Amino acid sequence: MSNIGIIIPERAADIGNFMVGRLLPFIEKRSVGPFVFIDHMGPAELKDYQNLDVPPHPHIGLSTLTYLFEGAIFHRDSIGSAVEIQPGAVNWMTAGKGVAHSERTPENLRHTDKKLHGLQIWVALPKHLEESEPTFHHIEAKDIPAWEEDGLKIKLIAGKVFGKESPVP
Repeated sequence: MSNIGIIIPERAADIGNFMVGRLLPFIEKRSVGPFVFIDHMGPAELKDYQNLDVPPHPHIGLSTLTYLFEGAIFHRDSIGSAVEIQPGAVNWMTAGKGVAHSERTPENLRHTDKKLHGLQIWVALPKHLEESEPTFHHIEAKDIPAWEEDGLKIKLIAGKVFGKESPVP
């Protein structure tokens, strides 16, 4: 007997000249715990003239976690953050009372063939943090705990488990 009540398939969603597979929200499931959006980017092979260009847009009352398996994205926001995320690194942006940000193909890749594959997960903030000051944290791949156990490769993107803790706030 399975304890799986629902399987949510990816649905195509346009995030600004780039299609993602959106898992949440779903008509039968608006969220799973604090997770309100889960977007799967790619895997995609982009030509030299194709670029990710998500223009500046606002967020409030939530945090976003961006994690790439392949490719690169340049993040810029209204609190002064400007950083390129590479595979294995984590961008954690807490919007709190409000932040605007953009996500684009980095300048050095805009005229070359490239790949992009990753996740962006939107996390609802607890009520007492919804009006907090916005923050941004970039954690390099080398600082994300990784280990092998029983033939599995594990990366701890966020949280604590097995005596290990991610630096992602």
